[in-house]
Amino acid sequence: MPIVVRIDLELARRKMSVAEFADAVGLTPANVAVLKNGRAKAIRFSTLDAICRVLECQPGDILQWVDE
Repeated sequence: MPIVVRIDLELARRKMSVAEFADAVGLTPANVAVLKNGRAKAIRFSTLDAICRVLECQPGDILQWVDE
């Protein structure tokens, strides 16, 4: 899929664990893993909003288009 989710980079930058992040966003760690590993087919705007609020970032900071 040409859209890459870069949550891991933002988590590392903030020294935040997946468990802390999942709890703050309201996702399960398994669903965070689905996002991080590129297996997600879609993301709700409400989830994207929660992610950006927790990481204090813009959607473009965690989503990247890559030409295949």
